[in-house]
Amino acid sequence: MSAQGNAVSDVVMVSGQTMFAELLCQAVGGQTDLNPAGFAVTVESAVALCAGAAPDAVVVDGTLPDGDGLDAAERILAVVPSARIILLTTGPGRDVLSRAVEAGVSGLLPMSGSLGGLLDAIRSARPGAMTVHPSLLVPAVRSVNSEEIPVLTRRERQVLTFLAEGSDVPTTARALNITQNTCRGYVKSILAKLGAHSQLQAVAFARRLQLLA
Repeated sequence: MSAQGNAVSDVVMVSGQTMFAELLCQAVGGQTDLNPAGFAVTVESAVALCAGAAPDAVVVDGTLPDGDGLDAAERILAVVPSARIILLTTGPGRDVLSRAVEAGVSGLLPMSGSLGGLLDAIRSARPGAMTVHPSLLVPAVRSVNSEEIPVLTRRERQVLTFLAEGSDVPTTARALNITQNTCRGYVKSILAKLGAHSQLQAVAFARRLQLLA
C-alpha cells in the first residue's frame, strides 16, 4: 500500500486470462501515478497476493477459474478493507449490481471498455462508494419489471435525497423540520421498500432504479 502522502497507487490485477493480466500490468506500469503490484489468475492466489501486497486498488475480471469476480472482491476486502475494487464484467443484471454493492465494489466497468476509462476509474474510485459505467446501468434498470420498482412517498424521496447527499439522520430531520424518530421511520421504510440493508446500499439501489433526480 502506498505510504501516506505518496501519490502513487499500488494496483493488483486479477484475471483468469494470464495474457490479459500481464497486459494490464504493463499498461499500469506506464503511468507515473500507478504502480503494478503483481497479478493473480485465481481467487485464491488473488487473496494471498493482496494480503501480502496490501494494494490501493485491485482490478478484477468478472470470471475466474475458481469463482467469480464478486467472490474475489469480498475475500480481498476481508484482508485489505481499504482496497478499491474495480470489477470488469460483460454486462450485469440486477443481481450483479446488488451483489457488487453488498461486496463493497468501488467501480463496475464493461470488459469492452477503453483502457483509458479503466485507468481513470482506478484513479477516481473511492471506498464506500460505487461508480457504475452508464452502459451497464441502463440495461440493468430496463431488466427490472415496472411492478418491481418500489413506489416511494414524497417525504421518503426527500429523505432519500438527503441520504444521497451524505446527510445523517439528525441533519436530515432538522432540514425537513421533523423529529429524528420520524426520520428514522422514513429511513426504515425506504430500506424495506428497496430491499436494502444499509443507507449506502439504499442510495445505490435508488440511483440504479433512477429514483433520484
